[in-house]
Amino acid sequence: MKTRRSLLADAALASAFLALPRTARAAALPAGPVRPKALAPGARVALVSPASPAEEPEGIVIAEEIVSSLGLVPKRMPAAARQTMYLAGTDEERAADLNAAFRDPSIDAVWCVRGGYGSGRLLPLLDWEAIRKYPKPLLGFSDITALLNGFYAKTGLVTFHAPTCSSSLSEYSLAELKKVVFSKEPAGVIAAAPPVEPREGFVDREDRLRRIVPGTGRGRLVGGNISVFSMLVGTPWEPPLAGSILFLEEVGEEPYRIDRWLTHLVLTGRLEKCAGIVFGKFKDCGPAEKGSFQGTWTWQEVVADRFGKLGIPILAGLRFGHVADKSTLPVGVLAELDVAKGTLALLEPAVS
Repeated sequence: MKTRRSLLADAALASAFLALPRTARAAALPAGPVRPKALAPGARVALVSPASPAEEPEGIVIAEEIVSSLGLVPKRMPAAARQTMYLAGTDEERAADLNAAFRDPSIDAVWCVRGGYGSGRLLPLLDWEAIRKYPKPLLGFSDITALLNGFYAKTGLVTFHAPTCSSSLSEYSLAELKKVVFSKEPAGVIAAAPPVEPREGFVDREDRLRRIVPGTGRGRLVGGNISVFSMLVGTPWEPPLAGSILFLEEVGEEPYRIDRWLTHLVLTGRLEKCAGIVFGKFKDCGPAEKGSFQGTWTWQEVVADRFGKLGIPILAGLRFGHVADKSTLPVGVLAELDVAKGTLALLEPAVS
């Protein structure tokens, strides 16, 4: 994941789009979300690698087996197992896989094998008309954040910040995935930790919530990985933040780097119009010197310092991000954040 730092260089390219009127950048977004069809047994799922190659030679085979175990039919796209340096094939090859998957009416969903780096490079190469014509679930997280939000910004298509398919799903992750992508009913509360039975001498450290700013807010979900999402700001693929609930997570970054991206978001002036902000898990995001906090903040303190004065509800610590037990968050679906209760709830179905 460290290679994502090169996204900062890419972000400089996005500055050329800042001169565009905000209304022009979001002009393609329909009034309401476009809900893809729910996944069901027998659905054909295209396996794609829009960013980096699988982390092991058997990665694509494992992905096929995981998808099959869910009663789905995997279809390996041509570049899914390729490698060009730190990318899964050239930009043109990876974009061709995505375009072919959406152009094919027999494909019911598109599931990313892994993240890594490189998804943002594909945005100018995608067939947006085909994506509008054949809406279908797109699943992935981490670097796939660029595609999830870009698809929603350009077409209104609901996409899914969900586990990639090259690693086994925990019981928690599978249950969250099914209630969001396989069910046509509103999922209700998502990304919540299972209740912990109180016992003598024990306090839960893994799923502690930090209520940074109290309140409630309703809005459509947008977001994902912080460093990748910040790259989209000021480009034609930035989703609308006004009235949204922004969700963010990170992995393997020191607090000062998180400070940099959060400060960038604050300086854009976009966040004041959000309905709320929710943070997930920040894996391995402590100071470089383990056990010493001298001269630095924790990531939670950075969040409170940078976002605490925005005047909108902010909650940190829900179960999504680079952890084994992760929820599935649908980009574009109406949700409610309740800081006092420590909950994020979907108010409408993510699929039709």
